[in-house]
Amino acid sequence: MKRNFNDLIAFVTVAREGSFTRAAAQLGVTQPALSQTITALENRMDIRLLTRTTRNVSPTAAGERLLQAIGTRFDEIEAELDMLTEMRDKPAGTVRITCGPHVLKTILLPKLSALLREYPEIKLEFDANHGFRNIVADRFDAGVRLGDTIDKDMIAMPLTPQLRMAAVASPEYLRSHPIPLTPQDLLQHSCMNMRMATSGGLYIWEFDNDEGPVNVRVDGQLTFNTSAHMVDAALAGLGVAFLPEEEFAPHIEEGHLIRFLEPYCLPFPGYYLYYPSRKQHSPAFSLVMEALKIER
Repeated sequence: MKRNFNDLIAFVTVAREGSFTRAAAQLGVTQPALSQTITALENRMDIRLLTRTTRNVSPTAAGERLLQAIGTRFDEIEAELDMLTEMRDKPAGTVRITCGPHVLKTILLPKLSALLREYPEIKLEFDANHGFRNIVADRFDAGVRLGDTIDKDMIAMPLTPQLRMAAVASPEYLRSHPIPLTPQDLLQHSCMNMRMATSGGLYIWEFDNDEGPVNVRVDGQLTFNTSAHMVDAALAGLGVAFLPEEEFAPHIEEGHLIRFLEPYCLPFPGYYLYYPSRKQHSPAFSLVMEALKIER
């Protein structure tokens, strides 16, 4: 008896996305049609596969067992189909990368734009956020993070030289506040906090010099979860900001921001492209890696 696997593909997509809306968009169908497909599957199997609430959708115990049994098999089929597509004369297919917004703007897009023009059948999907995504579970081909935050079981390729942090404020702010000479002096200043996407806590400012690390829990009127808005606030004279120096570089050069505490900002590993260990990469991903290599 021939079996239509579309309903199973629909179930796997909904279970992974945790949302009928997102799953319907991914599958290119309407939400009511997708809901009817799942209901028909549950009726045919005579068992509930998904628990539905007003806020999310999650697999039942039976649904989780089915997902574990068939999900990886569909992934393998999809991977083989992608590989067949990429075996044509020109590399093709989609490469998915998760990264921070600043890295996307200043490193990835500038370096990959020529690749896109040369290979029109290659597609790039970027997930720009400040959180740490599980690239295996979330089915990304690669991610970009600072080198000292990457899991040891990943393959990592450097994208930038070493970086340094920078503490800055505008000339306007410093006209009414003394320049900090030590990290502890920051406790007397209005500093901008960064809310960490993964943990939800506030970033503790980390300094280092020849005598060892110095961590400071700063305070101030502003808290952000994006670096670009912190730069804007520093330019507006609203307090002291602390980010990798590259995010402030043009404004420091132009004199719009003043840097201090440099002896406490030692170099650390820069940004790396990281990915799971695989024996064979797709032609499209190999070209992406080649385009992102640091020029020696």
